[in-house]
Amino acid sequence: MASSQTSDTGLRRFLPDGFVLALVAAVGLALVAPGVGASGGPIPLGPITEAGIALVFFLHGVNLSPQALKAGAQAWKLHIVVQLCTFGLFPLLGALVYVGTAGFIAPEMRLGFFYLCALSTTISSSVATVSMAQGNIPAAIFNVTLSSLAGMLITPALIALLQTAGTAHQLPLADTVIDIATKLLLPFVAGQLLRRWLVGFVSKHKPVVTKLDRGVILLIVYAAFCNSTAQGIWSRYPATTMIIVAALVVVMLLAVIAATTLTARALGFSREDEIAAVFCGSQKSLANGAPIAKIIFGANPALGAILLPLMLYHPLQLVACSALARRYVRRGQAEAPAAAAVPANG
Repeated sequence: MASSQTSDTGLRRFLPDGFVLALVAAVGLALVAPGVGASGGPIPLGPITEAGIALVFFLHGVNLSPQALKAGAQAWKLHIVVQLCTFGLFPLLGALVYVGTAGFIAPEMRLGFFYLCALSTTISSSVATVSMAQGNIPAAIFNVTLSSLAGMLITPALIALLQTAGTAHQLPLADTVIDIATKLLLPFVAGQLLRRWLVGFVSKHKPVVTKLDRGVILLIVYAAFCNSTAQGIWSRYPATTMIIVAALVVVMLLAVIAATTLTARALGFSREDEIAAVFCGSQKSLANGAPIAKIIFGANPALGAILLPLMLYHPLQLVACSALARRYVRRGQAEAPAAAAVPANG
């Protein structure tokens, strides 16, 4: 009986996450019936998603504990490593892919790669995997919050820098930052201000909040792919393009995990801080990425193609980081008896 349960648990590790399956279903529906969710279609997804985005960021503000931020603020070396990886190493890799794949993959997918690299780290899954691996949770909470807020300015600034360096239409940076601040930051700040009165209610209904968060992402992805399909975007790409995109996503994730691990060990981080550095430094936020993409590239019919690298990266990072978290736990369990066997100096 025990072996059967163990086998079931082992198999469950390889099953896709429910949200990932929902993303696949949303894309499939958009490919089959794009007219339903495309601009000008029977469902006004634009106003619905904008209201949903504001509500989600308001609830993020309510959920964020200032005490948790204060507890994690002291590990400054860790924070520097994570933020430099998120907004330094990643954009550098994205620029290399953008330049190096010219002529191999479509411009909008090259832009999508750079956009993926310009994003902040993910909030919930970073903290969840750090917790699973028994890492420094307060530092992880501080890092993902700092990254998320900084990304509202840095992400559009990096996109504007890329477009200024190239021949693409330049992004109106000031207008874009104001738009992001109005639609994302203001609801977040409002949630923080009202946290005292609402946190109990929101905490009791956390599953509903999670479903709302994911539902808004699904609507954004669905609308983006409906518009791209209706405009005939996908017919432009051969199968080899998709293979190249998928391969680059895998290589990028593995490269950043290796870089953060080696950096943490070179700096002498504790096991707990290394875990936080690896998981916060290597993940990218679909929860922030989808709404910000809607603001930056909302009028672009190729928004679905721009989001594709991020959508491939998201499930891959969930699988890879969950597996890595279990490895950290096993390593910690193996090291604990050895540490206990060392006699204390006295």
